[in-house]
Amino acid sequence: MAAVATLVFCAPGSPGDADSAQPLVDAFAKATVAGAGWKDGSLAAVYDPSEDSGVAKLGSADTVLTFVPFPLYVQRGAQLHLTALAHAPSLAGYTLLSTAGYAPDFVRHSALGAWTLPADVKIESTGQILSALRRVTAGEHVVVLLDQTQAASLPSLPFAAQLKTLVQSPPLPVALVALVDARLPPPRAKAVQSALIKMSSIPADADALSGLQLKGFVEPHLPADKP
Repeated sequence: MAAVATLVFCAPGSPGDADSAQPLVDAFAKATVAGAGWKDGSLAAVYDPSEDSGVAKLGSADTVLTFVPFPLYVQRGAQLHLTALAHAPSLAGYTLLSTAGYAPDFVRHSALGAWTLPADVKIESTGQILSALRRVTAGEHVVVLLDQTQAASLPSLPFAAQLKTLVQSPPLPVALVALVDARLPPPRAKAVQSALIKMSSIPADADALSGLQLKGFVEPHLPADKP
């Protein structure tokens, strides 16, 4: 393994460019190294918003880790020999807004009974559904639960194309950190995994996560892992 290993942030479709993202991924790499007990400076981070060039970087012998969106992991994980270490859970840290938000038990167990919400999702009541949907398009960490009438009118909104409808299914990860082609020995990979999972509980590391608009990581329990 090279003296300096590389973590590639392969982020197709993500906003920003490599120059603006570099300080953020550098902070993330530094936090990972500290939590894993690695030597300071032994992990470099590279950000690439292009799928083709980002994936190409994974072929380098010094690339031992990658941060990828879950769709890319599903599409090309086997081809790229990726092994998930930890993932950012969907909706963790979000606020769910609904006209039925005054009854959180109804939201969790009746309206979304087939979809287990993360424990830290805040459920709030609002009568301003249109404003809530605009908050979604502005990139705020909110989701909106619509009733049948509201859902039916959704396509008529001028910003409907900016909204994504979530079906009632098990939550999917936002993104994950994966081991590339088993290039790290198991003890070092395990140390990285432990560091990622503890990050959100360490104030300095939580700042590194915040810069990447992440709340934290959990052990991978991915749909493909289920029998």
